[in-house]
Amino acid sequence: MRILIVGAGATGGFFGALLAKAGRDVTFLVRAQRASQLQENGLRVVTPSGTIEIQPQLVTVDQIKAPYDVIVVAVKAYMLASALTDMAGAVGPSTVILPLLNGMRHMDLIAERFGADRLLGCLCKVATSLDEQGQIVQQGTFSNMAYGELDGSSSERLRQVHQLFDQAGFEARTSPAILREMWEKWTLLAAMGSINCLMRGSIGEVVAARGGLEFATRIIDEVVAIVRVVGEAPSEGFLAEARRILTLKDSPQTSSMYRDLVAGRTIEADQIIGDLLARGSAAGVATPTLALVYANLDVYQRRLC
Repeated sequence: MRILIVGAGATGGFFGALLAKAGRDVTFLVRAQRASQLQENGLRVVTPSGTIEIQPQLVTVDQIKAPYDVIVVAVKAYMLASALTDMAGAVGPSTVILPLLNGMRHMDLIAERFGADRLLGCLCKVATSLDEQGQIVQQGTFSNMAYGELDGSSSERLRQVHQLFDQAGFEARTSPAILREMWEKWTLLAAMGSINCLMRGSIGEVVAARGGLEFATRIIDEVVAIVRVVGEAPSEGFLAEARRILTLKDSPQTSSMYRDLVAGRTIEADQIIGDLLARGSAAGVATPTLALVYANLDVYQRRLC
């Protein structure tokens, strides 16, 4: 089966390189500048256990000639609209689309553009970044991906996708509750991002500050209140672990949104916090602390424009 990875950044490049290294037929859809960089230097992934180097198959939007069997969308959420336009020629009648984006708005946008029947729910957990040379650097040793039918059913296409991704250098699994898992991930990202970004510090630094623990707890409660009303209610086990992680004394943990903010880059505030806030507001859920976080980040984003 032919796999198209939309985006060769920190996430798409990581999983795409591992799939290619494992012998899968992988092509990256990239812009001209990234294509030039990869053609000259190859794609390099630096992990704690060693360096992976491949000479990737590349395609730009004007070079797409036929549909692909599987498309993995791995771009930042604020780049999704242009990515969907770029990949349109690669979507055929039986193409399966797996999006690796944060939040849930992307599911609606992809369904509107190509049809919900093209979609599998999907999420990944990996800590990677792109360095100045364009190589991908993995922090930590965990890397996993989960995917499933939106209705929780088994299907032949899900079996085929799992066959492609299994034994490819990262943990891959099917999930009969992928929507709940995606909402749980969004819950954690929104809460951690809010705590880190408004307080401009790690979880441990926030918890150590006067009133910090109370602030973190209030953020968690507000995010969970929204998700319980508008999404898939998180499991009690997940909530207990999330509260532990987000209030852990001396924890150095920060969110990717916070790291982007500190570096002066564009952030996914609209997709991770703004969309959640809007859904909660429409459902009548009052979340004043989360609204304060979003207003703060909106000021930051406007300064970048």
